[in-house]
Amino acid sequence: MTFLTRRGLLKTAAIAGAGSVAYAAVGRFGGWAAASPDPVILQTAKIQAALMDGGQTSNVLTYGSAGMPPVLRMRKGEPFAARLVNAIDDPTTIHWHGIRLPNKMDGVPFLVQPYVYTGDHFDYAFTPPDAGTFWYHPHCNTLEQMGHGLTGVIVVENPADQKFDAEVVLNLRDWRLGDDAQFIEQFRPRDAARTGTYGTVRTANWLDQPRYDAPAGGLVRLRVAITDVTRIYAFLVEGANATVIALDGNPVPERFSPDALLLGPGQRMELAIRMPDEEGAVVSLRDVRGTKPKVLATLRSVGGSLKRDIRDVAPLEANPVAEVDLSTAQHISLALSATAENVPSDGICGSLGYSFWAINKVPWPGDTPDPTAPLAELKLGKSYVIDMENLTPQSHPIHLHGMSFKVLSSSTRQVQPLISDTYLIQANEKVSLGFVADNPGDWLLHCHIIEHQKSGMTSYVRVV
Repeated sequence: MTFLTRRGLLKTAAIAGAGSVAYAAVGRFGGWAAASPDPVILQTAKIQAALMDGGQTSNVLTYGSAGMPPVLRMRKGEPFAARLVNAIDDPTTIHWHGIRLPNKMDGVPFLVQPYVYTGDHFDYAFTPPDAGTFWYHPHCNTLEQMGHGLTGVIVVENPADQKFDAEVVLNLRDWRLGDDAQFIEQFRPRDAARTGTYGTVRTANWLDQPRYDAPAGGLVRLRVAITDVTRIYAFLVEGANATVIALDGNPVPERFSPDALLLGPGQRMELAIRMPDEEGAVVSLRDVRGTKPKVLATLRSVGGSLKRDIRDVAPLEANPVAEVDLSTAQHISLALSATAENVPSDGICGSLGYSFWAINKVPWPGDTPDPTAPLAELKLGKSYVIDMENLTPQSHPIHLHGMSFKVLSSSTRQVQPLISDTYLIQANEKVSLGFVADNPGDWLLHCHIIEHQKSGMTSYVRVV
């Protein structure tokens, strides 16, 4: 396979240490440029952290020296650079979830870059073409590394956006901890074969129900990223008027109230919230899904009322995503299913040891030296429609790397023509997603419930 030749080339790059990358994105997705900004240093670290009552949790992973991975702020259309320095025992990479960037910057081990060994580094450089809320995480030994903390939020700012009176960013995730506050097994096979293994401790910004102050009567931009490995949320705001202004990094065509809005791992939400006029009044963001609803975080009104009106929130500028041409689009059929295939071999970055799931009847755990053939080879610049059918009784947040799609139709409900990179497909749903194959390279398409991804629900498309 040509992949093996690429793998050999990537090994050569690894020997060179993947040193300073002297290119930044130009044009739509990038190419060679003379200079990059000084890189943000993201050094992996193993720390102790207070995640629950009962003591410090050991073996928590982060970027930096203490606490939650930093919120990275970029600006739309401006070059960004980061140096990943690996100081933990396992190889790792960084995937920039939802950002349309050059393929070599996508962070998928051996499909597009070598993994970064302990003591090595890799330099990422790109120009984000879209404004919105995104996130970053490893794409190597993902269940362990993400489950232990290596998930951070990205805010790509658009200078043309209206200024809010306050902004709050929430990183939502579970932890699998025992009564002694220490990590327990990351997954249970019987759960991996169903909805996935839920965490035992739920946090926002690594805290239990954190509270943030905001101006009374003011307008708050609340950015929420689900960086969990399993949990699907149903969001509700109590105590204030709230409206969804963006999903998955893109403005919504029509704004709406987050009335039990379902979103899964990998997805993001932006809300405009009009704070109560009374000082001390509390607004809560709740997850009302399942048998254990929870207040995730609260906002408290402070000061005299600004007497703002939520109708004053201006429309967000659309991102420059190419419009799919439905008259010429080629259709790609994609079926999500369970599988009874044999146990997979170990992947480059770890394996669960099971194959429970498949895409188009092929289970591929990903991160292997010999991947399956691509789902499809796409022609650069051509329009496509993925006709995806979920044959399972579980929901799956399906994420496409490198490109954005438009939600065209669903067999089970009315849908807005949202632009996104992650779609939460419901049990027995059929959905059509249209996109332009305008970014060359090999791009993963997988379920973002990590146990599903690592036990077979992974594939990729090739754009040439």
